[in-house]
Amino acid sequence: AMRLQNPQFQALFTPGLRSVAELFEKKNYELRIAGGAVRDLLSGMTPQDIDFATTATPTEMKEMFTSAGVRLINNKGEKHGTITARLHEQNFEITTLRIDVVTDGRHAEVEFTTDWEKDAERRDLTVNSMFLGLDGMLYDFFNGYEDLINKKIRFVGKASERIQEDYLRILRYFRFYGRIAEEPDDHEPSTLQAIKENAKGLAGISGERIWVELKKILLGNHVNHLVRLMYELGIAQYIGLPLDGNLVEFDRVTRNIQNLCPKPMTVLTSLFKVKDDVTNLDLRLKISKEEKNLGLFLVKHRQELIKATGPEPLRPYQDFIMDSREANMNSKIYELLKYQEEEQLLREMQEWTVPSFPVSGHDLRKMGVSSGKEIGAALQQLREEWKKSGYHMDKEELLSCLKKL
Repeated sequence: AMRLQNPQFQALFTPGLRSVAELFEKKNYELRIAGGAVRDLLSGMTPQDIDFATTATPTEMKEMFTSAGVRLINNKGEKHGTITARLHEQNFEITTLRIDVVTDGRHAEVEFTTDWEKDAERRDLTVNSMFLGLDGMLYDFFNGYEDLINKKIRFVGKASERIQEDYLRILRYFRFYGRIAEEPDDHEPSTLQAIKENAKGLAGISGERIWVELKKILLGNHVNHLVRLMYELGIAQYIGLPLDGNLVEFDRVTRNIQNLCPKPMTVLTSLFKVKDDVTNLDLRLKISKEEKNLGLFLVKHRQELIKATGPEPLRPYQDFIMDSREANMNSKIYELLKYQEEEQLLREMQEWTVPSFPVSGHDLRKMGVSSGKEIGAALQQLREEWKKSGYHMDKEELLSCLKKL
């Protein structure tokens, strides 16, 4: 038996968790940390959020918390067996052990159990199927710890059965592969076969759920290998990717972009050849407006809008920002520079502040230009002069320039 006592684990014991643990102990209900948090703790990481599992039913938990005067957060988890309690300014999400009775590839109907192994059996991957007692004792029914150490990603039990319970697990497999596996091509052939045979099931999964997973895959390791695999195994077409994605460009862009913290859409756009590819992705995955606009922007400008030769390589990008007068154009240009692997220019661009045009209509009125039309034309001319100067001319210089004009 393995017992965990690392600092990340010790740090979990806040006043809130101590109080929760005490309540469960008093009633003789078992309480353990479950799933992803266990995986993170065993990897020496601090988990982002912690799920707890218990032998107590939702009704028993509600009675216990209510009689102890603990506030319950009303949420929709109860029919799946999840109760959220708030103690010491901290939320605790605690779920009753359960068995899937009926699954349809999207969601499951569950019944409650007190058998820890039965609950572990319905989880997706071995590395996500472990429990950790509050004394640090590890409960691992499917060799998840061994797989974690050996950086192996495997389904619990038979891959095809796990996938058919929820087809999104195909993408979860890829996501965790990109997070944990050391080598790009270290899959069990039977797992890839099961994915290939069940790829079509992804057609029935909502775009929003797919996009959440896909974004994480795009920012993980081995992304080039994993996306190639999506094409080889026949998944790409069901998740909104173009049938003839540009894998050569994708390979080139993904090789160096990861250190530049790109947005997922920036990475993905390298697969796209035309703007319809962005539109089709949006139809399938319901991406945000900002993501869609970024994709369209990159497809349109990745080849034309490039650095200038000579002493001012950034000028084309700066001019583009100044001409567009769009509020968030800077961030689009940053993503373009990442796409183009212009690391040095990106740093310079991030330090550049957009200068504001120093002359106003008010200044021109003071100089005796009265008609609105003339003011508009004069401002336009001065803007051009200002742009030619690299946005360096100040108000005085521009106004004396107007006198010459």
